[in-house]
This record gives sequence, C-alpha cells and structure tokens, in this order.
Amino acid sequence: MKELDGDYIASLLPARESDSCKVDFGSVLNVAGSVNYRGAAIISSALALAVGAGYVTLACPRFIAPSVSSRLPEAVLLPLRTRRGCIRGIAYRKVALAVPRASAVALGCGLSNASGGTRSLRRFYRRIMGVLAGANRPVVLDADGLNLLSELQPLALPRALVMTPHEKELARLLRADSIAIHADRAGFAVQAAKRYSAVVVLKGKGTIITDGERTFVNATGNSALAKAGSGDALTGMIAGFLAQGLSPLDAACVAVYLHGLAGDIAARELTEYGLLASDLRSFVPRAIGETLARLR
Repeated sequence: MKELDGDYIASLLPARESDSCKVDFGSVLNVAGSVNYRGAAIISSALALAVGAGYVTLACPRFIAPSVSSRLPEAVLLPLRTRRGCIRGIAYRKVALAVPRASAVALGCGLSNASGGTRSLRRFYRRIMGVLAGANRPVVLDADGLNLLSELQPLALPRALVMTPHEKELARLLRADSIAIHADRAGFAVQAAKRYSAVVVLKGKGTIITDGERTFVNATGNSALAKAGSGDALTGMIAGFLAQGLSPLDAACVAVYLHGLAGDIAARELTEYGLLASDLRSFVPRAIGETLARLR
C-alpha cells in the first residue's frame, strides 16, 4: 500500500493548453438531489466545475432548479419529474438521452429522503443503471447510489466505476460487519473492488483508494471535513477529473488528495470547527495551485 504524495498527484493533474476550449475538458452529468437534500446537488456540481470540468449538467428534481440557478448559474439544468420528493421512475428516459453527451456521470448525491427512497426512485435507479451499464462512460456512485445498489443487487454495472462508500455503506455492500471493516479497511476495500470490478474509495481517516490490485492511502485532511456535504464535494471532484480524461483510479487518487489538502488549507484560516462543505469551492482551487507549484 502506497501513501499518496503531492509530487505524484501533481504528475497526474490533466494538462490545460492555452488554446483550449470548454469542450476539451469534458462534461459531467450529475444525477442528484431530493426535497430534503438540495445542497448535495449544488455542492457536487460546483466541485466538478471547480476542478476543471468544462460543463456540468445537473439532472435533479424540478423543484431544485431555482435554487441551483441562484447558487450555481454555471450549471446546465435538466429538471426531472418527481414523486414524494424524489426523482420519479419515468424520468430515466430524459436522463438516458443525456448520457451520450456526457464524458462522466455522477449518481447518488442526496438522491433520496431516506435510505432506499421511494419505489418510484428504485425503478428510476434500476433503469438508469441499465443504461449506464451499456454506455461507455465512467460513473461515480455515492451515497444513495450505493445504498440502492446494496438493496437492489445484483445489477449490471458500468464498465468504469468508482464507488465512494464510508464504512457503514461498505458493510451494506459486502453484507459484512462494520466493526470488522474498521479493523481491516484496506482488506475490505480490496475485496469490494474485486467483487464489483470497481475503484473503491473507502472514506474516513486515511482514506483508502484501490482497484483491487493497486492500493493507496491518503494522509491529507482533518476533522474540518467531517461535515455534511463533504462527501458530495468529493464525488463532484472525482467526476470532474474523470470528465477530463483521467482513469478511474487516477481520478480518485487526485480528488481524494486535493479534497484533503483543501481541508488542511481551510483549517488554517477557518479552524477545523468552521469549514463548511460549500467553502470547498474556494479552497480546492488553492489546493490545486499548491500542488501544481511542485512542478515548477
């Protein structure tokens, strides 16, 4: 197991040529949000843009659209029909049409009002996962994207997949005990990566990133990131780097390291008590700048 370091991350950051345009940096399709979790949709979309993605299209419940427009006018909106505060099953058709235009897809941030959500949301999830399994697009699954998978598996999965569980979510995915997982985080992360043919990002102190063969541990970050919305920010960052052409493993490593470094920079100014997940929109670019300085 190798510890991530700034020089390695700097070598992975995608190049940005001076004559580039937004199309060169890819498009993220972010499927997120529900009546009680509007912020998750905004934060994840904002951080995909903050790491350099050219476009973000947010597919979300239609009642979220006005708040997104006021907080993140750069996002392209794909408002969806809802049932009981969640995306409705029939909405998968509209999202499916947007998948071919995306370079990467994020699914799950704030998707449900409760673990599992409504029956209509489950239908949406089954159908859109079928679409993603047949599409040649990298996908990040987080939060209820993972909870629904643990409930509804077996399902066909995307060919390039990043999963971002915390220990309890991983326990559900593996039908394992969360105490056992805590005692052997790297071992269970590798097990999940092999079972799901995915890159697994096991969040927590010393976040583990593995594709089942290569395993990394992250040393950046602090308790400032132990706040609601921090995981949504990480999902958006991974999707943003996937959209720019990084492999699933590299995108996960870069995003995890920079997410933690942004928390370290923020804690020096705001303390570990005061950072909000929405503040990461400002601190992640500073973390990128600090990392890029290693190349000079």
